[in-house]
Amino acid sequence: MAWSVLVVDDDPCFRDLASRILGEMGFDDIAESEDVASALVQAERRRPQAALVDIGLPDGDGVELARTLAALPWSPRVVLTSSDRDAATPITGGDGEPSVPFVAKEDLANGKLRALLLGDAGPG
Repeated sequence: MAWSVLVVDDDPCFRDLASRILGEMGFDDIAESEDVASALVQAERRRPQAALVDIGLPDGDGVELARTLAALPWSPRVVLTSSDRDAATPITGGDGEPSVPFVAKEDLANGKLRALLLGDAGPG
């Protein structure tokens, strides 16, 4: 089964880097968006199984976008990211909201991101 992920970040160089890292981790269907509006369109169109969302986006709050994506009917796994380690901590679900973990951009290449995006299943 093909695993899909949506990368949301306003920096095209970071989107390219993240997409390459995710490809090396076994994701074979990677979509990119530069802002909240295009991410919501891509999510509805492609129905990704996972999303990597930057906290700072030009047209909205990445944390709110992460919550919105995580609550979609197909329940994609969502991970927040930022170059600022102190920008966010994992969002703890409450009142039925899903939890959303955080990983610093400088830590993307380690195995933690793959585990957060895939959970217990995913590409081999």
